[in-house]
Amino acid sequence: MTRFLVALFLCFWAFSPLLNCMSAEITCAGTVRMRNRPDVISISDFGGVGDGRTLNTYAFREAIYRIEHLSRKGGTLLYIPPGIWLTGSFNLTSHMTLYLAKDAVIRATQDTSSWPLIAPLPSYGRGRERPGGRYMSFIHGDGIHDVIITGENGTIDGQGDVWWNMWRQGSLQFTRPNLIELMHSRDIIISNVVFRNSPFWNIHPVYCSNVVIRYVTILAPYDSPNTDGIDPDSSLNVCIEDCYIATGDDLVAVKSGWDEYGIAYNRPSYGITIRRLRGSTSFAGIAIGSETSGGIENVLVENVSLSNVGIGIHLKTNIGRGGIIRNITVTDIYMDNARKGIRIAGDVGDHPDNKFNPNALPIVDGVVLKNIWGSNVQQAGSMQGLKNSPFTRICLSNINFGGVSSGIPWKCGDITGAALRVSPSPCPELTSTHGTGFCSVSS
Repeated sequence: MTRFLVALFLCFWAFSPLLNCMSAEITCAGTVRMRNRPDVISISDFGGVGDGRTLNTYAFREAIYRIEHLSRKGGTLLYIPPGIWLTGSFNLTSHMTLYLAKDAVIRATQDTSSWPLIAPLPSYGRGRERPGGRYMSFIHGDGIHDVIITGENGTIDGQGDVWWNMWRQGSLQFTRPNLIELMHSRDIIISNVVFRNSPFWNIHPVYCSNVVIRYVTILAPYDSPNTDGIDPDSSLNVCIEDCYIATGDDLVAVKSGWDEYGIAYNRPSYGITIRRLRGSTSFAGIAIGSETSGGIENVLVENVSLSNVGIGIHLKTNIGRGGIIRNITVTDIYMDNARKGIRIAGDVGDHPDNKFNPNALPIVDGVVLKNIWGSNVQQAGSMQGLKNSPFTRICLSNINFGGVSSGIPWKCGDITGAALRVSPSPCPELTSTHGTGFCSVSS
């Protein structure tokens, strides 16, 4: 029966206009091709049972072992039929598509004692929350390429509440697992999937290149701790577009390592595109940092709509971070009901240990924020550089938070740049129009 269903699925794959369009090339922050896989298998072929009770860890690992060791030309698609497929964590392999049918749910077990431990990221030096190692992500990949996670808006459910409670109670021994983490990997597409209730960060590409994340929905309760939506980290050519995210922390946070460990590892995030994003959070809509020690350059954020956010746009770093934040462009942003519209700060984030170098000062240069509108914004913004490393070439252009109700003025210090057509009036450090070739107003 399973073989028959898979055969029907192959016919659907061949003739569906929607799926055929997936073979088109996506050109956003690099070129990644959505592939039709000639070989299709189902998790049911490996004894998987989608009843929400049966533990399917062995079935997932066996299916992926088969993909890896009996490799088919053009790769293999692992089909997840409708049902609730309870499983422990598992690793992906190269040349595979993980395809979730409509009403398919891959659900993480809440037996935390069975969760594998892995080494800390070298650019962090320890777990992000606790010293030592960390729990492996629910769906993991290391050193893989040509990998697709997609489907018909099926769900990957981390069942994170057990982990959130451990964090709140202070009983965590190691850093919580991400929902998906891909390391040292390239040519990745994640699309048309719902991610729900991650134990920690949701999607974490780290040391990766050519990653496209599009048409995904990411959901977690407003008060769930550290459930960042998408965190590209020390990665090259990452495109995030057409997504909806509502979580308990930053919706998208670009990172590149933590203090002396990130400085030593020296791997920047470069060529990051974020566009057509919607969402809400009590933290930041779009964040750069606070882990920026490897450097973050050439980031474009455009056409983002935010509601009920703590901070709309947040660039954050700290003494001891080092790293260069440069050539950041944020344009065409709308936010409604925000505590603060824009924040650029050099005093945010903790340290992994006391070995950080207080003379490792971050450099922030060339930040353009333009065409930004807000309603019900309590404070337009604050921009505070560092006394021994002022933030330079900060451009505010065509920004209107005219509905600021509390009258809290901009707060600025140790910055230079320009401001054109900004309401309410910006801080005096940015009011000069002298030498503002880098800063202009769109016609």
